[in-house]
Amino acid sequence: MSTTRRSASSGDRETGRQGDRRTERRLIEVINRQRLRKIDRTAVAQLSRKVLDRIGREGATLTVTFIRDRQMRRLNRTYRGFDKPADVLSFAYHEDEEVASTGIEPHHLGDVVISVETAGQYAPELGLTFEREIEHLVIHGALHLAGYDHETDNGEMNRLERKLRKELLP
Repeated sequence: MSTTRRSASSGDRETGRQGDRRTERRLIEVINRQRLRKIDRTAVAQLSRKVLDRIGREGATLTVTFIRDRQMRRLNRTYRGFDKPADVLSFAYHEDEEVASTGIEPHHLGDVVISVETAGQYAPELGLTFEREIEHLVIHGALHLAGYDHETDNGEMNRLERKLRKELLP
């Protein structure tokens, strides 16, 4: 994609000591590769950080990228076999089996990709503002990267997603 890369992060990397264990707070990167809709990249980074912190992944990071439908359709066709745009796709860097076999939690979970066009179409259908729909998609994508799967977990992800919305969204 040839669009200029614009990004924001959740803040400076912070390190501290808790007992003998060193903790490190890592950055969330937000990339805007579209010009159709204004994106509050700082708010997206902060929400992503809060989600990861609430689910016990304080040391983890992720990247959120905003694109248009044409690019999303290409990604959805290539990686999922669906020749249409999606509102959100999550690309985990590590599979569950890989993490389990090494016992090491990955710091960077992967990428959340959001189509602003599809999100903008779905928002009024769901009775949401565009900004609120983006917040819902950020939470949904982050949970997928953390290993949750609403298609196989008997509603666990959906319950957690609703809880996080209540706790984190004003």
